[in-house]
Amino acid sequence: MTLPFGSREIDAILFDLDDVLVPFETPAAWQWAWRPQGPVLGERRVRSAIRRSLKAWDRRRWAGLTGRAPPADVGALREHLTATLSAIAGHPVPEAEAVVRRFLKPAGEVERYTDVPPALERMRTANVRVGILTPLPGESARWLLHRTQLPESLLVGVGDPPGPSPPDRAAFHAASERLGAPVERVAYVGDLFWSDVRAAARAGLPAVLLDRHEAWPDVQVGRITDLGSLESALAAGGTGAEAGAPSDG
Repeated sequence: MTLPFGSREIDAILFDLDDVLVPFETPAAWQWAWRPQGPVLGERRVRSAIRRSLKAWDRRRWAGLTGRAPPADVGALREHLTATLSAIAGHPVPEAEAVVRRFLKPAGEVERYTDVPPALERMRTANVRVGILTPLPGESARWLLHRTQLPESLLVGVGDPPGPSPPDRAAFHAASERLGAPVERVAYVGDLFWSDVRAAARAGLPAVLLDRHEAWPDVQVGRITDLGSLESALAAGGTGAEAGAPSDG
């Protein structure tokens, strides 16, 4: 079976993993990684720092995709997480490397999105193929899937070698091939506007923005804040470019 996407149909859906299917950059995750027995981090401050950091990471990945910077690899991801930690703390953290290592392989309380199991079940019922394409290292991705009881078999692409890493066009094409569908019939669901959704569109995939952090409120078309409205966003034809070009501000 297929799902409608505007005037066309799709056979499969590729999901990003972090902050799409699995909570990743959350106050609880940073609390556990940095100071699990210390003072409780202020949630409002942490969420604000995360939103700013995600926008900077989106710009960095987009710059790497468009040739204005080296491609954003796993090393760049670690740099992003270190910068996020500094923003949350309000100062550089001496043990940042150890904190980021714990963050990428958490052992604290497991968080889950309640909208994920129903969405995956709806896709299964509709016989729409599902895969996960993530820029996270393979070890971290598999660990997160295991801890949230999602099948590792969904994983069709990760951020470390030997395969291409998103947002590279080759990564989207390779993941679509693994799902057995042409790119124009594979929808992508990501949480970053430029380096997820627009990058997927550049690679030929229709796309939807899942903005759980509410970091892109200016995107009026194809933006959802939970997976309960995924099918309606797909039917409407996905996201556009209302947010304007990414800036350094």
